[in-house]
Amino acid sequence: MLVPRMSAPDLVVKTLDHGEFVLADEAPRLMTLVCFYRGLHCPICAGYLKELERLTPSFLERGVNTIAISSDGEERARQMADKIGAEHLRIGYGLSLGAAKHWGLYISASRGKTSIGIEEPKLFSEPGVFLIKPDQSVYWLSVQSMPFARPNFGEMVQALDFAITNDYPARGEYIGTV
Repeated sequence: MLVPRMSAPDLVVKTLDHGEFVLADEAPRLMTLVCFYRGLHCPICAGYLKELERLTPSFLERGVNTIAISSDGEERARQMADKIGAEHLRIGYGLSLGAAKHWGLYISASRGKTSIGIEEPKLFSEPGVFLIKPDQSVYWLSVQSMPFARPNFGEMVQALDFAITNDYPARGEYIGTV
């Protein structure tokens, strides 16, 4: 199980317009926000990523790089980027389901076409959001088994202001006996 202060698993994916994303090579001033999303078939993902796109400049002002990643192929990732009007947000694609499992993401099987008429992949990962420090340790994480009720990016920006001002440590790190 992945917990705060633990090293994040390796993560290497292609991106649409920014070459290869290698988490270990990221050099943010503060952190990297990794947002795993379900894929083009998910209308909730599109709305969620629009909000991340809108707030990416605010994250960057605070020293936080952003990327959204799915197991979709390049064509579907490009369609999602177009749908959300991605200008600031990096879009990664081709996440292996093995890598998704290493990150603790839930995996779902296809149920056919979604409410927007797009076929779900045979298997795909469910959402997760992670803040990763430059030393590749996990600062914060949220993993969902459903597409609903995801962390609010606006609240995350405010929380970062508090964490920066107060040098707030990663919490939830205890894995000993209780």
